[in-house]
Amino acid sequence: MSSGGLLIILMIGMFALMIIPQRKREKKIKDMLAAIKVGDRVRTIGGIYGTVSALRDDIVTLTVGPDKVRLVFARGAIANVENVPVEATMDDGVAETK
Repeated sequence: MSSGGLLIILMIGMFALMIIPQRKREKKIKDMLAAIKVGDRVRTIGGIYGTVSALRDDIVTLTVGPDKVRLVFARGAIANVENVPVEATMDDGVAETK
């Protein structure tokens, strides 16, 4: 095998090692965003924690904080669906994990 053929094989291998994990990550995020439902606790890409109170196409409405403030986000702004409920205390304003 010539050195040119080996170089092409190495480039294809590098491409596969970089692209395949990225596609898996994108699919996982897409599935997570599609599975969001009313009542889920989520974290936005900006670090805001809230509870999903309404869904409409690509729009997510979150209820945030003890005053139940409603914030509207694009569905893509949701970074993570949280498994552990987070509640803000009225005393010190710091989030606590149950």
